[in-house]
Amino acid sequence: MNGSMRVGHVLGVPLRMHWSVPVLVALLAYGLGHETLPAWTPGHSDAAYAAASVIGAALLMGSLLLHEAAHAVAARRKGVPVEDVTLWALGGMTQMGRPRTAGVALLVAVSGPITSLVIGGAGIGAGIGVNGLFGWGIPAAVLVWLGWANLLLGVFNLLPAAPLDGGRVVQAVLWWRTGDRERAERAAGRSGQIFGMAMIAFGWVAFIRGSTGGLWFALIGLFMVIIANAERQHATVTAALRGVRVADAMSHPVAVGADWLTVDRFIDEVAAPARHSVLPVIDFEGRPSGLVSLRGLAAVPSETRGAQRVRDVATPVSRCTLAVPGDLLNEVMERGARPGGGMPILVVDHGHLEGIVTAHDVTRLFQLHALGMSAAPPKSSPL
Repeated sequence: MNGSMRVGHVLGVPLRMHWSVPVLVALLAYGLGHETLPAWTPGHSDAAYAAASVIGAALLMGSLLLHEAAHAVAARRKGVPVEDVTLWALGGMTQMGRPRTAGVALLVAVSGPITSLVIGGAGIGAGIGVNGLFGWGIPAAVLVWLGWANLLLGVFNLLPAAPLDGGRVVQAVLWWRTGDRERAERAAGRSGQIFGMAMIAFGWVAFIRGSTGGLWFALIGLFMVIIANAERQHATVTAALRGVRVADAMSHPVAVGADWLTVDRFIDEVAAPARHSVLPVIDFEGRPSGLVSLRGLAAVPSETRGAQRVRDVATPVSRCTLAVPGDLLNEVMERGARPGGGMPILVVDHGHLEGIVTAHDVTRLFQLHALGMSAAPPKSSPL
């Protein structure tokens, strides 16, 4: 997600945090310390409320992390690759590959809400216990608040609309009943769009009537509409590319450059004449060693381009998506869920570069499918 940065790892999965998370923590802490706690446990100092509110907000973010970690653990145990977990103002997102079966998809979908519901019940129970045994009003109130927040999170995420976990459940069930994965994804995406638009309308009406929380509902609805629309489009493209081999989509011949060239020579001799935005590079033995982009070349200071080798700024082949000509394009594209994966795809056969598949190539195939035509023979096209 744009605007996020890596802050560590959770269960071996990279953890990223969006810039909006500190804003969310501040808003939650303010509401807890200035409204909820004074109403539930009056008579304490402002310092006590402030300290408890910060702790409560941090605990809620930790529970959101556990929700997403549950998705990641369930996915990895079933062989689904997980790229990262990102926390942001609307909760969290776990970037992962596509489950192979409807059963795995269902398990991964329900793992997060179940975790939130368990945390919610434990929080409420712990709060009641702390208050009954020790009479600690503020800690008990924070635990009960945390418990109710997680219960609401779990229930909300079970609503049958993508990209919520409930939408994933609907998708898994439809996939199991119809045997058509893409149809199930489109149906879940459609429900997400409808539900998101309803949330936008509700939030806007609430805001007009004086509830500032309505803007939050509208923002969540907008997020749902955008993601659900993207997922519907992805399912449509996947259906259009079903059965297409990499050889049918790749561009070839491909302009390549030697990775031992200096950056300035590579720009003058390879990048400029090729008119491509991304170029494969090869080693001394003629094997592909990675990809270099014009953006990466431009980031090299002009005073060091005469000494720095292009291999130093290229994405190494170990982080590129590789395929052989006979691979199914859909399956190869799913590998983009792993770190460094995605477009373009280097097509390699017995160590030699045969071609490359770019986003332009995939878009062309989809457009041909919409026209009722099959893929044209391999060609050379701009990246």
